[in-house]
Amino acid sequence: MTGAAGARPAAGPGTRARRIAVIGAGPGGLYFAALAKRAAPEREITVFERDGREDESGFGVVFSDETLDGIAQADPQVFAAIGAEFARWSDIDVRYAGGVRTSGGHGFAALDRNRLRAILRERCAELDVDVRYRTTAPPVERLAAGYDLVVAADGIRSGTRATYPEAFRPDADERHCRYIWLATDKVFEAFTFIVERFDFGTLQVHAYPYSATRSTFIVEIAEDAWRRAGFEALAAREFARGESDTESVRRCAELLAGHLDGHRLIPNASRWIRFTTVRNARWHHRNVVLLGDAAHSAHFSIGSGTKLALEDALALAAALGEQPSLDEALVAYEAERRPVVESTQRAAQASLEWFETVGRRTGQDIDRFAFNLLTRSRRVTYGNLRARDAAFVDAVDTAFGGSPGVPPMFRPLKLGALELRNRVVVPPLATFTSSDTLPGAFDRAQLTGHALGGAGLVLAGMTAVSAEGRATDRCPGLWTDRQEGAWRELVRAVKAVSDTPLGIQLTHAGRRGATAVPGPDGIGRPLAGGWPLLSASAIPWDADSPVPHEANDFQLAAVTADFAAAAERAARAGFDVLELQFGHGHLVSSFLSPLTNQRTDRHGGPLAHRLRLPLEVLTAVRAAWPAGQPLLVRISASDWAPGGTTEAEAVAICRALAEAGADAVDVSTGEVVAHQRPPYGRGYQTPFAELVRSATGLPTVAVGAISGPDDANSVLLAGRADLVAVGRAQLHDPLWTLHAAADQGYTGPGARWPEPWLAGSRKPPGPGADRVAPRLQLLREPPAPVHRRWLPTPPEE
Repeated sequence: MTGAAGARPAAGPGTRARRIAVIGAGPGGLYFAALAKRAAPEREITVFERDGREDESGFGVVFSDETLDGIAQADPQVFAAIGAEFARWSDIDVRYAGGVRTSGGHGFAALDRNRLRAILRERCAELDVDVRYRTTAPPVERLAAGYDLVVAADGIRSGTRATYPEAFRPDADERHCRYIWLATDKVFEAFTFIVERFDFGTLQVHAYPYSATRSTFIVEIAEDAWRRAGFEALAAREFARGESDTESVRRCAELLAGHLDGHRLIPNASRWIRFTTVRNARWHHRNVVLLGDAAHSAHFSIGSGTKLALEDALALAAALGEQPSLDEALVAYEAERRPVVESTQRAAQASLEWFETVGRRTGQDIDRFAFNLLTRSRRVTYGNLRARDAAFVDAVDTAFGGSPGVPPMFRPLKLGALELRNRVVVPPLATFTSSDTLPGAFDRAQLTGHALGGAGLVLAGMTAVSAEGRATDRCPGLWTDRQEGAWRELVRAVKAVSDTPLGIQLTHAGRRGATAVPGPDGIGRPLAGGWPLLSASAIPWDADSPVPHEANDFQLAAVTADFAAAAERAARAGFDVLELQFGHGHLVSSFLSPLTNQRTDRHGGPLAHRLRLPLEVLTAVRAAWPAGQPLLVRISASDWAPGGTTEAEAVAICRALAEAGADAVDVSTGEVVAHQRPPYGRGYQTPFAELVRSATGLPTVAVGAISGPDDANSVLLAGRADLVAVGRAQLHDPLWTLHAAADQGYTGPGARWPEPWLAGSRKPPGPGADRVAPRLQLLREPPAPVHRRWLPTPPEE
């Protein structure tokens, strides 16, 4: 690169940090050094790199438009240099089951990582940054003593991070799959996902072009399949630094020959490794700060570590210029970057886990599989894909019984003998407004509002089967004639204005009972004058809760009879659907989880024994509940705590429930033990609904932070669940379903507005809605093409 260093940006109040040491001359370290030097030319910046100047490492890196915009603003000269060498395309190809499906409109830019390093190296040279190759950095303590700032860009196995573990408090999560990072001289035209099934398991490839002659080619495989495929034997030796596992590369080329078209796989220090997700509780310590993979990592299936490192570099250089002291600059840097990185890591974790469990989906048709893959991270959604490439989404819709203009959430579903007009469920939403265990005026108003709001099914919740089974003293029950009459009157009133099916959830709260109404933190404290509690074992919910009695056989028989009697009452009251609460730490849930069931009798120990009470209750209820009317069961598929219910056990539980008469499973998680650690986030429980559905064929309800219609449509069209339960969003807007229909322009039978409200079925116009924009261009810009392939001109010989 040639040319002047460029005008120095206007100086702010920033810290001087005159002497800066950078450990690592990867793209992140070099880019920071260049930006920091350009912002303040008087700085002395030294970069230490143990490898040689011309040593090559890695292959292609991918950039987002956001990152490129930042580079263009921060250093136009660097942007111009890398932009001249980009491979650009907008398509994603999914190769699966002998076919290819293409989704367009995504927009990618990629570059050879070694060219990027060379461009940044030249920029550093122009700016008089001292980059010392083949020079191991001095111990970080010595650097910290001799420099104003030490920037540790020393990678995922950062020695700096290891030097100060108490300060940074790192968490390195090594995952289960093996992968090997390669290149190929086959130039792919798009980002290409290859998923191939073999007798040993599933092999997947993440491939994308990065120049006129090369593509990145990452091969990934689950650990057990890796062993069965013979890779373990091929990799069973120590490899020298920089050496590649050439036998594994040869084997990959053989297995994937149909996708390489005679081209070769190219290694570069390539061997099988497991991906490690790195997180740090803190990114800086005194005058030492982490950058890039040293601070964090995100799985390669969602994006580039180089992208994150360049964004870090820009933010750190900016903070040094904006803040009055070094300490304030490092605090500001971390405060700005951490939310961005954590958001990326959440998406990357979802993507990583999707590929780890890809075998759950390899029975899907190619159209649904492609859609499932593209929406795996929860960042790309049904609506997002439709905006990018409507034809692709229409094709998937049509392949699964839909038609253009009918979002998946508004398709009907037959559950037992009952047909639901759409796939939206209002889950049991406790109001804690019942006096004398009777549903009150607020219960009636809430259920009426939700029934009018357009959902396919509305469930009343937290209804106890006995006085001892109440969660709080403000929960309704269904064990007396008076309660049955109150529910019958409520159901009759709702059905007078709506034909939406109504259901009721029955429960015995077990050790989670006898609490006050939950406060703002969602926790109900034990009542001073509570009632005796039952559980599988005498284990309190938490340190402040009373110790429950370990239920004996007589008490369990009584509980089973109470559930059956309540089911009969629910049928007589006019409910269309029944749900049994077997999750969330309630009584039946306490028998299922090994964390809460420590019995040694016929109800404890192996899963078959822990299932006895749930199956006895379900069998009794099934006999009492009318044939053909749907019977749902809610479970906690994960306890989010070590030693809890495993995925295999969750599947076995659901199989047993199906055999005993459950028509569908409402797949929730958690709330079984107080010390749970769930990874809260949009759709975080949905993978468990998909697990159960794919393993058992049983219809499932997905729950958990499904807040928007885009989430609902994505879950349903991808085949992750058959129904979606939307809770808190329904509290925010009881007409959530109808408003979702209006927002999507849907007016069909799946979203029927009540006749008196038809005038409100169109979204009211907002400010400026009546303004018509004038034409301001003599020649209109043509719309960007949906599909763009990487079709480079081959280099001259």
